Amino acid sequence: MRRRVEGWFGRPHPWPRPCPNSQAPPDGLGSPGLRRGPRPKLNEAGRPARSGGPGPQQRQGQYAPPSGASSVLGLEASGYIAELGPGCQGQWKIGDPAMVLLPGGGQAQYVTVPEGLLMPIPAGLTLLQAAAIPEAWLTAFQLLHLLGNIQAGDSVLIHAGASGVGTAAIQLARMAGAIPLVTAGSQHKLQVAEKLGAAAGFNYKEEDFSEATLKFTKGAGVNLILDCIGGSFWEKNVKCLALDGRWVLYGLMGGADINGPLFSKLLFKRGNLITSLLRSRDKKYKQMLVKAFTEQILPRFSTEGPQRLLPVLDRVYPVTEIQEAHAYMEANKNVGKIVLELPQ
Repeated sequence: MRRRVEGWFGRPHPWPRPCPNSQAPPDGLGSPGLRRGPRPKLNEAGRPARSGGPGPQQRQGQYAPPSGASSVLGLEASGYIAELGPGCQGQWKIGDPAMVLLPGGGQAQYVTVPEGLLMPIPAGLTLLQAAAIPEAWLTAFQLLHLLGNIQAGDSVLIHAGASGVGTAAIQLARMAGAIPLVTAGSQHKLQVAEKLGAAAGFNYKEEDFSEATLKFTKGAGVNLILDCIGGSFWEKNVKCLALDGRWVLYGLMGGADINGPLFSKLLFKRGNLITSLLRSRDKKYKQMLVKAFTEQILPRFSTEGPQRLLPVLDRVYPVTEIQEAHAYMEANKNVGKIVLELPQ
């Protein structure tokens, strides 16, 4: 499929890339027009791609691109390498299938990217499935291992357990020998999470997840919380956090405001509050993360048997239906990832 992501370095190049149509509606989701974009430079590769996730928070200006990144939406993509910069080291060749983590531009027709952020597509997976891996799975891997220091036997509470990051985190926690628990807003989402390996799931709309978590852990609480909700969940998070537990905050879907004695409650638990965003990390860090994930995790997508890892793909939309894709995601209906597909 034809698609490109903007690179961090660039100069004029004849490849077309989508940009907002001059007659697009105010929400920025009109059918894309085409304009010129950059040629791969130094150790960059350029490739057409499919993109995972329409990114409503990016569209609404709540997740601004880092300096130098494309303003086009999209943080991940898959496709075939179309061109190589002169500094590439020879691992990749034109025509190779690949998937990539991006700082932006994933919903363009082509992307340029440093070769250190490319990953091979695991055997047995389609390009569409691969497009659902990079941002969600690298985020989950980072939260659990690099920040959360997950250990075998840990209990892990994963909010938004049926999201792209959540479905990845469940499988990675199981792989690490931990016990994943999840929250979600419907019985269907909880059932999907449990099929992926969650030991228990709690509907935050119908019950107090902190009480349910404490009951499951026999009063001990969880060792690790992955939290993309923030403000509205803070008190319940602290309540069900174990002594010396780690609470990793990576999103604010429930707001940024805190009303109450957060610090005293956290201090009483000797809790560790860790915050993180992946998009704004520098290239060196992302390349380290991609290398570790490629070596430690990626082979498990091709392993036969019950321990095989799988991206959860909810729906695929053609780019001409991007408005419908955003509406579907904003209605919080998806389980796993939504992928956009561009024409060849």
